[in-house]
Amino acid sequence: MFEGSLVAIVTPFKDGKVDDQAFRDLLQFHIENGTQGIVPCGTTGESATLTNEEHHQVISIAVEVCKDKIPVLAGTGSNSTREAVELTQFAQQAGADGALLITPYYNKPSQQGLYEHFTAVAQGTDLPIILYNVPSRTSVNMLPETVARLNKDHKNIIGIKEASGSLGQISEVIDQCGDDFVLLSGDDGLLWPILAVGGKGVISVSANLVPEKMALMCDRAAHRDMDGAAALHYELMVLNDAMFIETNPVPVKTALTLMGKITGELRAPLAHMSEDHVEELKTVLRQYALI
Repeated sequence: MFEGSLVAIVTPFKDGKVDDQAFRDLLQFHIENGTQGIVPCGTTGESATLTNEEHHQVISIAVEVCKDKIPVLAGTGSNSTREAVELTQFAQQAGADGALLITPYYNKPSQQGLYEHFTAVAQGTDLPIILYNVPSRTSVNMLPETVARLNKDHKNIIGIKEASGSLGQISEVIDQCGDDFVLLSGDDGLLWPILAVGGKGVISVSANLVPEKMALMCDRAAHRDMDGAAALHYELMVLNDAMFIETNPVPVKTALTLMGKITGELRAPLAHMSEDHVEELKTVLRQYALI
C-alpha cells in the first residue's frame, strides 16, 4: 500500500488557521497527478506547530478527500509517547490507512527507549505503522538492529522512512528486515540510490511541485528501468536542492505560493525566505516551467 511516491504534503494556512479549501485543492491536485499516497502532518506539514485540534482537522480532511482514491499515511509522531499513542488512535478512528511516526525528538532516548516508545504505539493501534528516522532533526539515530527488532516483534510495524543520509545504514535495514519491509526514502536527493539498493519509494517534498515526475521515477525503478529512473534523478537534482536552500518547508511553501496554489503563510517560528533566496527559487521554478 505504501510504495511509490507519497507526498509530504504542506499544511496551507490563512489568517492563522488551516486553509481548508486550499488543502482540499492540493489533495485533489495529487489525486489527479499520479501521487501514490498522502502524508499529512509531517515535517513538511509543520506538525510541530499544529495544535491537536488542527492535527485532527488536517487528517480528517485528507481522509475525506482521498477515501477510495489514494492512501493516507497520517503523521502521528510526538516526543511524548502518550501523545503519539493518542494521535495514532485518532488517525485510526478517522479512517487513515496508516501512521507515520518520527522518533522522539529533544528527549534523546536510548535504543531501548525507542523500542519501548514504538512498542507502546504499536500495541495501541491496529494501523500499519511506518517508522521515521531523521537524526538531523531529532538528535537520535534509530539503528538497524532496533528497526529489525521492532519489525520482528510487532506485525503492524511494516516499514520506515529513512532520512539518516547513510546508504550503508539503509542497506543494513533492508538486509535485516527483508523484502516485505517497506523502506521509503526521506530524502529526494537520495531517492535513486535508495531505490537501487532495494527501497520501495519515497515520502517526498519535491512531489508537492512535480508529482508526476516523482511517481514516474519510482515506477521506473519498480519495473527495473534503473537507467530511466537515473535520468529523472539527474533531471530533478536542481529542484531537489532548491527545496532546502532554507529550512523545509519554507522553500516548498514559497514555491507553491509562486505557483498560485497557497497563500504562503508560515507558522511561527518559521520566517519567510530572504529576497535573494526567493529570486534564486524563481529561477529554478522557471527552469522546470512551474511558473
